[in-house]
Amino acid sequence: MTATIPPTTSAHKHTDERYRKVAIIGSGPAGLTAALYAGRANLKPIVFGGNVPLGQLMITSDVENYPGFPGGIQGPELMQLFRDQAERFGSTIVERDVTRVDFSERPFRLWIGEDEYRADSVIVATGASALWLGLPSEEQFRGRGVSACATCDGFFFRDREIAVVGGGDTALEEALFLTRFASKITILVRRDQFRGSKIMQDRALAHPKIEALWNKEVTEVHGEQTVGAVSLRDTKSGEESRLELQGVFVAIGYKPNTELFSGQLDLDERGYCVVDGETGTRIEGVFVAGDVHDHRYRQAVTAAGDGCKAAIDAERWLESVGETERSTATNW
Repeated sequence: MTATIPPTTSAHKHTDERYRKVAIIGSGPAGLTAALYAGRANLKPIVFGGNVPLGQLMITSDVENYPGFPGGIQGPELMQLFRDQAERFGSTIVERDVTRVDFSERPFRLWIGEDEYRADSVIVATGASALWLGLPSEEQFRGRGVSACATCDGFFFRDREIAVVGGGDTALEEALFLTRFASKITILVRRDQFRGSKIMQDRALAHPKIEALWNKEVTEVHGEQTVGAVSLRDTKSGEESRLELQGVFVAIGYKPNTELFSGQLDLDERGYCVVDGETGTRIEGVFVAGDVHDHRYRQAVTAAGDGCKAAIDAERWLESVGETERSTATNW
């Protein structure tokens, strides 16, 4: 049973180094943009690293679709710039994961192990993780021919032969998008039929660049510096085969990083946070930003925009309840 916490007094807030006006869970583009805006509003936010420290761009080699970098930029370099800018305006970044939260009363409570933190508002920006096949060779070639984002990396596969792994709408959408660049796309499906919607199936199968191979699972990714082939196993006969290609897009879905908030926030049937309005939740003072609720766009630029909105919403909400008039902790 959770003990009732008395209201935090102004004096306590002045001296408690684990109290902040804004706590941000997640340090990808959404979380760090929220930190930047909250910092510029003099809210001195604290950012907890989240499930994927600095976000999925840390495993993305070339980023060519983020505005302001006409020559492209490496994913880790871009995220370091995000972090530097957030810290410049007073954000504190803690490189550890939040292990438990309690949103039942304010100030909200967050824990890293046994260490407890409190905040008047919280921005949830924990993102979503691409589901992978779990092969060591797949991990070896990530960013060198293996990808989980056609929108991010499709441009690099112009006039190449590639494969898309998966049988649902995500795989069909990725395959159709990749026809803009690749010379041939082979969809590798574990079953003998697609799981995606009929209209997407029809579009994919009607496209001259797309071919489907049924009852096939990838058992190994081969190559030297970059991907050159994959080994396949027939899921019915067990027969082994090899497919020569230059790229593999894994499209078996995404998993939102929301386990921490089960029973605290409303989640949809896929586990994504349910948004009230733009960034709000059913709990006043708790906001969400980025891929933790966005299962449509999943882009760094849209996540950053969400982070901006969440920080502005948090600032205005804090002002509406009279919290921005008080000083935040100064001895962190």
